[in-house]
Amino acid sequence: MAIGIKITLNEGLYLRDPQETALGQRILKHSILLIDEIGFEPFNFKKLAVHMNSTEASVYRYFENKHMLLLYLVSWYWEWVSYLIDFNTMNIEDPERRLKIIVRTLAYASKENPAIEYVNESILHRLIISEGTKAYHTKSVDKENREGFFTNYKKLSEKIAEVIKELRPEFPYPHTLASNLFEMANNHIYFAQHLPSLTDVVVKGEDFDEVVTMLEHFAFSILHCSAVKAK
Repeated sequence: MAIGIKITLNEGLYLRDPQETALGQRILKHSILLIDEIGFEPFNFKKLAVHMNSTEASVYRYFENKHMLLLYLVSWYWEWVSYLIDFNTMNIEDPERRLKIIVRTLAYASKENPAIEYVNESILHRLIISEGTKAYHTKSVDKENREGFFTNYKKLSEKIAEVIKELRPEFPYPHTLASNLFEMANNHIYFAQHLPSLTDVVVKGEDFDEVVTMLEHFAFSILHCSAVKAK
């Protein structure tokens, strides 16, 4: 999908928006590559500077610390998925069909967009699966929520929930199902790749079709059961 887009994020996530400069874009590109390579815990700005042949001080001009950098990357991904949902469901009126497209988009949002050279969506997706929850499973989550740092995730969840409500207005847990579909997509890809006894799906390379089938089974079984009970 060769498209050029500008991801808009909360200004509190950064000191200077890295998307606006060549150096900032290199910081994003190399941080994704390095975190994917070594993991978030051993990752730091000193190692990032070496990886991108720059200085630690240059990274600190864009981000206060590595937690804010991770939160920026995760927020970027949330907004990217939201954009893909809009793009993929454009002019689709049937809510059931839209929900199926959304489910597939959640699993397959990793296809690289060559127009955004500094973000490899495939590697970022892998990072989100393995490291993403560390951005908001923290002691500072309430404070950061008040500052609007998770707005992109909440908007993404709301977008999915609206389709669920359109499909089954009487369903009492649209936001719960929406956020669970997103988390299940990532968790079960991770489980299939690293802890296979925790899931029943098989992932081969970047073939996530079994994950899509599982998500559709849960989503539509729950929604159809809800419709039956409501009659």
